[in-house]
Amino acid sequence: MNFELIENERIGEKYYRLHHRSGLTIIVYPKEGFNSTYALIGTNFGSLNNHFIANGREITVPDGTAHYLEHKLFESEEGDAFTQYAKTGALANAYTSFEKTCYLFSCTERFGESLEILIDLIQSPYFTPETVAKEQGIIGQEIKMYDDSADWRVMMNLHQAMYHNHPINIDIAGTVETIAGITPEILYDCYNSYYNLNNMVMCIAGNVSPDEVLEIADRKLKDSSAFNTESIFPEEPYEVKSNYTEQRLPVAVPMFCLGFKEKADNKQPVSIKEGICTDILLEAFANESSSLYRKLLDKKLINSTFDANYLGGLGYRAVVFEGETYSPSEVAEYIRDEVIKLKENGISQEDFEIAKRSLYGRTVSIFDSPSAIASNVISLEFLGNTVFDLLEETANVTLEDVNERLKDQLDPDNYSLSVIKGIDD
Repeated sequence: MNFELIENERIGEKYYRLHHRSGLTIIVYPKEGFNSTYALIGTNFGSLNNHFIANGREITVPDGTAHYLEHKLFESEEGDAFTQYAKTGALANAYTSFEKTCYLFSCTERFGESLEILIDLIQSPYFTPETVAKEQGIIGQEIKMYDDSADWRVMMNLHQAMYHNHPINIDIAGTVETIAGITPEILYDCYNSYYNLNNMVMCIAGNVSPDEVLEIADRKLKDSSAFNTESIFPEEPYEVKSNYTEQRLPVAVPMFCLGFKEKADNKQPVSIKEGICTDILLEAFANESSSLYRKLLDKKLINSTFDANYLGGLGYRAVVFEGETYSPSEVAEYIRDEVIKLKENGISQEDFEIAKRSLYGRTVSIFDSPSAIASNVISLEFLGNTVFDLLEETANVTLEDVNERLKDQLDPDNYSLSVIKGIDD
């Protein structure tokens, strides 16, 4: 089997891609001059995928199952994977997001041994009633920790205010009550449905060679036949569920998230071009040099925590502004007023050029970090794109593209405001 060489002349970068006979897509991104290696393997399975059809069988799982499975996969009949990584000196971790689960390690030596551990980890599920029950207390404590985190609660409360039915309004780890319903059978259902190698991507970046990776992959990866799994998402109204939600936690300064919900397709993800247009739009409208930011700062309505970002995936899309403020409702009204003006006038050529250069610079900087390379490569592979597509789309986007995109975003009448106030406020 031979790797396909993928190059980009614009920045003189290249990497190697292979659809391995096992079904796994393997990306190897050598970086000259780097002493460390970063490996990441991901499956297209996250907290949102709690209802699906696998080979004709409809399955619904408890909230938090994807995150629970991530924890349990580190255990095997031979012991804990973290113990094995400790012997090679690698730093290992894993994470579950709304849409994927990833396992990773970084190392400066004994790379081959660590890669073997990673491959064994994702191919050797071991779930028993005893081991599954043991994890409930550990994850229960993690859930309680997030329940006390103002940063997390202000965001999740926003999702719950914006969305009626979509599972984006459910905490990634679930609740203490929902994880109590997770069984070995449920974990095996999810593993067999989503951890098929045809549904996974591995990227290794840094001090690495394709030949070394291929030798280990040929030896360790088990062949897997394609497995047909389709995620099911409920219909979601365009209108937000609620305009306002508030919670009290011990915070020094009140926090807010203001989300503008937009139309989203359950089958069609956000394209690279759409995401880039939104990023440029928000860079021009709300970055630290923007008129909006300066005015809010001058009025002492925000501080340096103010930020704007985009939330987008299958069945959900929203532009979100967040930060700390003593006057959340006033900030929200001011942003809405400015949004109305923005919708009327669009982004200017000058603001567009500045924002585009800034975004392009940040995109180029991805290629200086093996971890950034790997995480972006895997996210884009799941969308059917390459990391170089991201670079080229950013270089080629126009002002007209951004202002056209604006037409579908930032509806000033379709918003939710989430606020976290102090206990005594």
